[in-house]
Amino acid sequence: MKKHQIILASSLIFTLLFYNESVGVNLAIFGLLLTGSICYFFQDRFTDRSHLILVVTSVLSCLAFAWYGDFASFLALAMSVLFLQFKTQDSQLKIILIFPLIFLNAFTTLGRVFMFSQWLPARKIHNNFAKKLVAYFVIPAIFLVVFFTAYSFGSAHFSSLLTDYTLDLDIFQVILIGILGFYISFSFWNYWVPETCYEKKEMLDNDFSNIVEVKNQKTFSFLDLDFERKSGEITLVLLNLMLLVFIVTYNYEQFFEVVEKTKLSADTHERVNAVIFSIIMAVGVIMFFFKGGFNFDKKATTLKKLAKIWIVLNGILIVSTIIKNSEYVSFFGLTYKRLGVFAFLILAIIGLVFTFLKIRRQKTNAYLVNQMVWYFYGTILLCSFVNWGNLITIYNISVNKGVEPRFLSSLNFNDESRDAYFSTINVVGIKYGYLDVDSIEDRQNKPFLSKALYYEFVNNKK
Repeated sequence: MKKHQIILASSLIFTLLFYNESVGVNLAIFGLLLTGSICYFFQDRFTDRSHLILVVTSVLSCLAFAWYGDFASFLALAMSVLFLQFKTQDSQLKIILIFPLIFLNAFTTLGRVFMFSQWLPARKIHNNFAKKLVAYFVIPAIFLVVFFTAYSFGSAHFSSLLTDYTLDLDIFQVILIGILGFYISFSFWNYWVPETCYEKKEMLDNDFSNIVEVKNQKTFSFLDLDFERKSGEITLVLLNLMLLVFIVTYNYEQFFEVVEKTKLSADTHERVNAVIFSIIMAVGVIMFFFKGGFNFDKKATTLKKLAKIWIVLNGILIVSTIIKNSEYVSFFGLTYKRLGVFAFLILAIIGLVFTFLKIRRQKTNAYLVNQMVWYFYGTILLCSFVNWGNLITIYNISVNKGVEPRFLSSLNFNDESRDAYFSTINVVGIKYGYLDVDSIEDRQNKPFLSKALYYEFVNNKK
């Protein structure tokens, strides 16, 4: 199947799936069809295990969106299918490039669609074609219209064959959805990668390709390498000492100082924000000093040791924050934000591990970015597969923390657990805890393609 045929077929399928429908199962079906099309038409390009993994995650994320239909599952679906397409079509490029390319193609598609020679096959029109068009279509159509008009004046019933028929079709909506479907399909199947991405692709490689040149590379033109190395050592010694003092004071304030319960939330948020900033800056410092020559400098042994100490100290800071966040959860229960803090801190630990490996294995800064993209993607997948709202509800009920009706009703996909809990206790004036039967029935009464399948299995009979 040629590119233009795939684009037109995808556009038609998109229009059929989304006409008179809201986003729901239809998007999951469209994602599965895109995944299946990639597997079928480009199976010869599946060269390593990552292709198979992306196929599996694409299918699972589509099913997750069909079940939940929320933003997390949408993001997982979009990333999975786009990663699979990019990995299949441009396997020599790093996956990090997909993010600027999505932004770039969002605008360039509007102009590139009119460059017909890029996506439509060149066809030569011979005289026989013109003859066939006139003989087989134009002449019969003219006679058909003329005689239909004549016969319509002689028979009302004959005329009513067309005039009394009303096509139940919103043409305006069909056109809009068709244009959107074509825009998405064209951007997906015929995306544009600037030549610069291929020419400069070595900039995103995990390993240095020109070690001799990199060894003599200086950050500051006015400093010799010896001065620059010594400057890095002094900087990291001071940063390590400052971080050590910060860890001591940070842990003292967290675990030994008595804090009013009303101020615990604000203090915890401030400290977590400080840690987040500290970790980002810590990785930035390592990337600054080890972007080039010091990776291979035999005289930089002290600098490398100081950098590794810096990484370990930041790891200790993260562990302290995890413990404090756990304590905070034990006081007030789980929330989406507190789970998000855990997720970030775990990603931060992974980032520090790869930062350590970057120094030890003499890798480029791009190595760190390339690895973390995949772990970020894995985090998105995990967020889309797990019913976190129900998990928070069950945990909070089990520890009797964070079980206020208004809060529990603000969580997603916990309807039955929340209802079961509030049905067993007597709460005066309760308004938010029970099932919103009308809302659930509205979701269940939607057309199949617009449904989120989770609500099909919610028992809303009181």
